[in-house]
Amino acid sequence: MDLWATWCGPCKAEIPHMKKIEEDYHGKNIVFVSLSLDKAKDAQKWKDYVTKEQLKGIQLMADKDFGSDVAKNYDVNAIPRFLLFDTKGNIINADALRPSNPELRAQLDKLLKS
Repeated sequence: MDLWATWCGPCKAEIPHMKKIEEDYHGKNIVFVSLSLDKAKDAQKWKDYVTKEQLKGIQLMADKDFGSDVAKNYDVNAIPRFLLFDTKGNIINADALRPSNPELRAQLDKLLKS
C-alpha cells in the first residue's frame, strides 16, 4: 500500500518506479493499492492527477487525510510511506521499501515464492 498525496514531491518521484513495478508484476499474486492522504477539499485535484498520470492499481482517497484510521493505526506522520501485507491481510512491514529501492523486487519475489 502506497500512502501519498498530490502535494508531496517525494511521493510523486516514486510514481514512475511504482508504475514499472506494477507493470512487471502484473498478473502475479500482488495487488497494488495507493491511498491518497490529500485533504477532502482536494478530492478533484487528486482525481485529475490520477487520470492525468494514468495511475494503475487500486486508487483510493483516505477519508480524513492524516487523521484517517490507516494513518493513525500505522503511525503515519510523513509520506511517502509504503506498507506491505501478505495475502491474508497481515502486516509484513509497516515501513516497507520504496519502489525506487531495487531491494524491493527481491523482497516481492521472495514473498511470491512463499
